[in-house]
Amino acid sequence: MIRLLDLISFLLLWGNALVIFRMLRTFLPMRKPFVLEIGAFLICPMLFNVVVYSNDLAGLLWPLVGFILYIALFYKGGWMEKLTAVMVFYPAVIAVNYLMEDTGSRLFFRLTDAPGYTYDGWTRETWLVSTFVHTCFLLLRMLFWLAASIVLRKYLLQIMKKLTPRMWMLVDILLLAPVVSIFTIIYFMPEEMAIVYPICGAAIFSSFGGIYLAAYISNSLKTEYGARELEMKLAYLHDKVSEEERVRSIYHDMKNHLLVLEAQEGHSKEVGAAIEKLREEIEDYEAYYHTGNDFLDIIIRDKMKKAREKQIDFQAVIRFEAGDFLEPLDISAIFGNALDNAIEASEKLSESMRLITAKASRIHDMLVVAVENNMMMELPRERKTSKEDAFLHGFGLSNIEKAVEKYDGQCTVKARDGKFVLKVMIPIPE
Repeated sequence: MIRLLDLISFLLLWGNALVIFRMLRTFLPMRKPFVLEIGAFLICPMLFNVVVYSNDLAGLLWPLVGFILYIALFYKGGWMEKLTAVMVFYPAVIAVNYLMEDTGSRLFFRLTDAPGYTYDGWTRETWLVSTFVHTCFLLLRMLFWLAASIVLRKYLLQIMKKLTPRMWMLVDILLLAPVVSIFTIIYFMPEEMAIVYPICGAAIFSSFGGIYLAAYISNSLKTEYGARELEMKLAYLHDKVSEEERVRSIYHDMKNHLLVLEAQEGHSKEVGAAIEKLREEIEDYEAYYHTGNDFLDIIIRDKMKKAREKQIDFQAVIRFEAGDFLEPLDISAIFGNALDNAIEASEKLSESMRLITAKASRIHDMLVVAVENNMMMELPRERKTSKEDAFLHGFGLSNIEKAVEKYDGQCTVKARDGKFVLKVMIPIPE
């Protein structure tokens, strides 16, 4: 039985190390090659399962040094990011391990009559109880880290790795509290043990709070960048509308001038050819899609031009008179991002497969928008982009969703049969 429990304990030690290893890898990218990842994992049990006892300065210091060297050697990122990782995980690991070990020891001595500080006189039953209690608390420790990884994963994924050093420093300053408290409470162990447990618990939650804080700052930055981007788009659209009105006026005058020129007799072949060329240019301009919304006209024409430059067949059937209740920024967020994503995806295909279809119309009391493009594979689990400005481009789908939710609408994406379809449905106000 004892051997079985020892085996289970061994597996739990590795399981606990694996959970923390995955959390840390989510926080910081690992160095290549793959052999380094294997080496990093093999070291984990020694580092993450360390047990610290009361008044044990060496036991507190060597895991700290080990954490620093471990992260510096095996992980990528700036030194401020790495420091944050140390200050998040070190106090949490030390506090959790100490609490579990101390609680397990106290429970063991309550269940048995075993003397402290010596194994003399231990019976087989005593060893069995010791092994059983140890295994149970290892299980509790792993369950704790599993729960923590599930709760914190979304915040770890939200953290933007390119926070400024000043922002990382703010997080690190706040994380000094759990590090200092763990050192103080364990090394200078007070006579009243009741105070140790809440301080260790506070250190754990303060460390995890650092993850939440970094994610909060990252999301705030994304919101700020997104707002700036939308403001720039709005200013651009207003300029385009003014320019469009001027161009329409010029083309209208040109049509009238052409009628006058054509009515005149005796003009040369060169003049006739020039008149015909101007007529073709006017017809090309008038052939552009007119959606019923000036802002949307500009977006569609801009994206159509971009698509043609990249040899992408662009088709649009849009009747947007019912969409006048949408704000210009929201129109830009929906159509601009949807078409940009479609163009980016189409560029990766052969020219024969490059096709984008955009549709919008009123169906009963709903405004329905659909953007469809061909693709080579099914929708990946994680939304990624190959663009250099991946951070800003990552706003694409999320900005569409935010704009749609503003009007109590719905946004769905589907990837099936080699096609990617984005569909938006927005209720039309009465």
